[in-house]
Amino acid sequence: MNLKNLLPAASLLFIISCTDNTKGVTTRTPYKWPEGVAAPKTEKKPYEMVAHGDKRIDDYYWMNDYFKKGPDSTRVVDYLTAENTYLDTMMSGTKQFQEHLYNEMKARIKEKDESVPVFNNGYYYYTRTDEGKQYYKYCRKKGSLDAPEEILIDVDSMGKDIPFISVAGFNVSPDNKLLAFGVDKVSRRQYTIQVKNLETGEILKDEIKGASAGTTWAADSKTLFYTLNNPATLLTEKIKRHTLGDDTAKDVVVYHEQDPTNYIGVYKTKSQKYLVIYSSATLSSEYRILEADNPGAGFRMFQPRMKEVLYSIDHWGDKFLINTNWNAKNFKLMEAPLDKTASENWKEVIPHRTDVLLEGVSVFKDHWVITERKEGLLQLRIREVASNNEHYLDFGEPAYAAYVGANPDFNSTTLRYNYTSMTTPNSVFDYDMNTKKKDLKKETPVLGGFSKTDYVTERIFVTARDGVKVPVSIVYKKGTPKDGSAPLLLTGYGSYGSSSDANFSSNRLSLLNRGFVFAIAHIRGGEEMGRQWYEDGKMMKKINTFNDFIDCGEALIKQKYTSKGHLYAVGGSAGGLLMGAVANMAPDLWNGIVAHVPFVDVVTTMSDPSIPLTTNEYDEWGNPANKDHYFYMKSYSPYDNVEKKNYPNILVTTGLHDSQVQYFEPAKWVAKLREMKTDKNLLLMQTKMSAGHGGASGRFDYLKDVALEYAFYFALEGITQ
Repeated sequence: MNLKNLLPAASLLFIISCTDNTKGVTTRTPYKWPEGVAAPKTEKKPYEMVAHGDKRIDDYYWMNDYFKKGPDSTRVVDYLTAENTYLDTMMSGTKQFQEHLYNEMKARIKEKDESVPVFNNGYYYYTRTDEGKQYYKYCRKKGSLDAPEEILIDVDSMGKDIPFISVAGFNVSPDNKLLAFGVDKVSRRQYTIQVKNLETGEILKDEIKGASAGTTWAADSKTLFYTLNNPATLLTEKIKRHTLGDDTAKDVVVYHEQDPTNYIGVYKTKSQKYLVIYSSATLSSEYRILEADNPGAGFRMFQPRMKEVLYSIDHWGDKFLINTNWNAKNFKLMEAPLDKTASENWKEVIPHRTDVLLEGVSVFKDHWVITERKEGLLQLRIREVASNNEHYLDFGEPAYAAYVGANPDFNSTTLRYNYTSMTTPNSVFDYDMNTKKKDLKKETPVLGGFSKTDYVTERIFVTARDGVKVPVSIVYKKGTPKDGSAPLLLTGYGSYGSSSDANFSSNRLSLLNRGFVFAIAHIRGGEEMGRQWYEDGKMMKKINTFNDFIDCGEALIKQKYTSKGHLYAVGGSAGGLLMGAVANMAPDLWNGIVAHVPFVDVVTTMSDPSIPLTTNEYDEWGNPANKDHYFYMKSYSPYDNVEKKNYPNILVTTGLHDSQVQYFEPAKWVAKLREMKTDKNLLLMQTKMSAGHGGASGRFDYLKDVALEYAFYFALEGITQ
């Protein structure tokens, strides 16, 4: 299956220009794909699976053998390598264009830069990046921004000469002398926790492997709580307590989750008074609390989990605040006394509203900042607690995203928040909650002459086939024709109640400046329109997610944003499931589809509890042990529904070490598509052999992946400069 040297350099087939086109639709010159190149073929080894009297034959089941190190593990690598070589050969004519796109996108990034400092416990914390460096340095200054800089962690040095690194979970002790952090060099999201003495620079011997990145200090600055993961399933399984200097093998288990459908973790309330353990699934949650100055005691139950009741907590003054969907689909805010936290003592503070989703509350000494979502848009509502006076922040654009930022100082009257839209780069504001004055601290610079006034953002509603109105956020460059001639890239997600907000991407300018329209379909399965929006796109209603996306694509054609033959789709992870489903359901609608780390073998994966994260997902997709769930999942699972028919041009990406969607799902899907499809359209797959779910770890390396994706669209459109 070695495809090397099958074709001499084909780069001359794709003529490029080294200037960024900023005048709308480009001249289109059809790209000549290499001819006579055989696509990879791999063997079929039928594997029979029977459930509920239904027999499925999986000819490519053997591909899951890499981590098992069985007899087929080498063959897996050979196949993935062959697919990589085939992709390189077929895209060889775009190599110069990809390099140009990479440099173009990289040139928009201010390489030497610094985040807006955050004040916490006497220090200003920030990250900074240096010219030409892939990562960053985590720093602080004591008391004043004019004070000397202290580099706490130099990720540039840590990541030098290795293909992947993720450093996360930075957590400074209350006495400011120690820093706990997690390091992952494989991309399986299994971190090794380390502790650094910030006075001496020494990395302590207290090393904890196989954990989540985040940790929580007790008030004594020597007791550390962390989450230990199951090494096989990667599930968050135990909360343990470590005392600095002790043998980590003897760390005490303070909580052991027995339900494999729940995620767990530990954090400290913003007031710094309480340590909190949470256990949460899709439909229910449970919390335990402990005074931070008494870490050796046992955590006590806040409120036992209730069927289909979610809640979250924070401490404020003489009470706990509880955000919950208990008899409130869109959530409501309640409160409870410090010593009587069971649900029978909860009192309503902000009632349920059918048209507003209450996403959360950020507490300050004198204010609460309430994050709400109405008609798909985020709102920040400020309440002065003493007077109950309230007001909303005004953002003034039709499609945008606004989030509460880093606000660790409980006593502050200033709210740090982030704002972005499809035409506005991420902007950090400080907002005085008393005077209502906004102070723009930083708008992420976009180099190269970018002006937001050169672009137009719109928001429309598409009527889906069942009459539901689906929001769509749109952006394009001024002057782009709306006569159907422009190519359009449509993206969506629609799972886990995760909302796809209208944000900015400097990389996306490379599409817009060449005449592409970009659109986000806010389909069911997210929470854009409230909790019901999510529930109408999960489990036995999952088909709504796919129908919504297809209907949005058809509506954009009808409204002349694009036309058939120029419509493209992209999605990743659960959004990759979306791509697989719409490729099966409406293959002639799309000229091209890009599926990043796609979850496409739903039935098989959800039937195997040994696969990482499977059991956490039962409330999202269903449990195949249930007959109704099994057959419903099978009805839309992309892998199970590949047929002998024409498919659009497809590019698939994956990572060998992906801990969330295992590499073998997209690999099997591509192999089956190659076997079954009846067209001559492109089918390409790229496997990152040293990466996982998030792709490359460097701040520039990932741009090469974006350049490949964009070159795929441009080649299909005949855009050559």
